Amino acid sequence: MATIKPLQENTKTEKIHEMNKKFWNDNADDWFGATSLPTLGVYIPSETDKEFFADVSGKAVLDIGCGSGHFLAYLRQRGAKDLWGLDLSSGQLANAQRYLGELGLSATLINGPMEEDCGAPKGHFDMVYSIYAIGWSTDLQTTFDLVASYLKPGGTFVFSWDHPILRHMETMNDKLVFTGNYHDEDPFIYCAGGNEMCFSIRKLSTYVNALAKAGMMVEYMMEETSEEVLKGEATVRDSHYSPHKAQKLPLSFVIKARKL
Repeated sequence: MATIKPLQENTKTEKIHEMNKKFWNDNADDWFGATSLPTLGVYIPSETDKEFFADVSGKAVLDIGCGSGHFLAYLRQRGAKDLWGLDLSSGQLANAQRYLGELGLSATLINGPMEEDCGAPKGHFDMVYSIYAIGWSTDLQTTFDLVASYLKPGGTFVFSWDHPILRHMETMNDKLVFTGNYHDEDPFIYCAGGNEMCFSIRKLSTYVNALAKAGMMVEYMMEETSEEVLKGEATVRDSHYSPHKAQKLPLSFVIKARKL
């Protein structure tokens, strides 16, 4: 059974990176190809990737939290030419290198945390994106500042993550009950199957304000649930990503921003 526990106040960023790197190195094969484009989030409507990745032909793209490289391969199929990927996990990058190589694709892959300058060229990218990885950032403002530095003027940043309200909804007696505190943005440790990982669930306003401070403007946001889930039959069960929850509230959100 999964449990959640608070992070000790004196835990340093290096310790968090070490914990998360171990988790992803140990579980890289289990997550091979998971939540890859065109899937942007949990029960987000299909085909919406075209609204966020409308024109990537000939573009330079940087994937933050690139995982096994499936996002990069998908965008190469859509015409992207210059592929870059960043990931904290060497195990994930090894899988990405192998997967892209099997497809005959090349990409520049960098091992490191998103909150540190990864050495990618400044002002080079038409698009930076992070699909279900941004919550691993220990310093959101620094991460967004770096994203802006990598982008060309007018470049696009797309990212998705758990909707902040999801963390506080639990199923009790066939009803959804709000628990916890929406204002609580402290990082926490999630323990499951003997593994520990640390991440943050932030308020939507935190993301928007950090984007603005980094010199980016929100152009579009999605927090809809697919029609198939909304109209389908959902068995009530206490699952974090259950269709029952998705029929009542968004489980994911996606934001598209542009560098000013």
